[in-house]
Amino acid sequence: MDTTSHPARSAYRWYLELKQLFVLALERYRVGERDPIRFFSGGQADYLASIGMTPQELYDFAEDHAKYDDGPDWETVLLVAAARRDYFLTVQHGKASTQTVSTDALPAKDAQLEGIPWLPRLIKKADAKLRGEMSADLMFGCGGDRNFFREHHLHPADFLRHVWASHGDEQKVLAYVKSTRAEGEA
Repeated sequence: MDTTSHPARSAYRWYLELKQLFVLALERYRVGERDPIRFFSGGQADYLASIGMTPQELYDFAEDHAKYDDGPDWETVLLVAAARRDYFLTVQHGKASTQTVSTDALPAKDAQLEGIPWLPRLIKKADAKLRGEMSADLMFGCGGDRNFFREHHLHPADFLRHVWASHGDEQKVLAYVKSTRAEGEA
């Protein structure tokens, strides 16, 4: 896709169209639209694909923003999208994965890593989010994730970037989580 044909699609200001689409998704959700496929035109869906995002992901952010007090705000949506976009462009060279991770493929919600519940599941979800492999029934940043982030004093985008930097080493992610929790409790 030629991203220079539309000012908001330039690499310099890529986030402008994303913000417009987030606002549009919020508006459509608030008036009762519930089909993520119908939220966005073909060109808008193409734009989302160009930054490594799907209509379902943006719908999920808008839905949780509208429904829950702790739902993702615009800044969180942007930071998470930026982490995914960076991974998509630098690691995947702009080529979408053909794999999909389903809910059944994740560790159980009560699975623990060194006594920390939800962490094994969240690491796998973060991996899937980074690679663009989330199935439609999964959301990175869902209510359970938000509870974990709040409890451990983490931002979802920071967690994504640490999972990326760990290169699959769960012990590095564990050390990061333990350090942020200790800092938050200090």
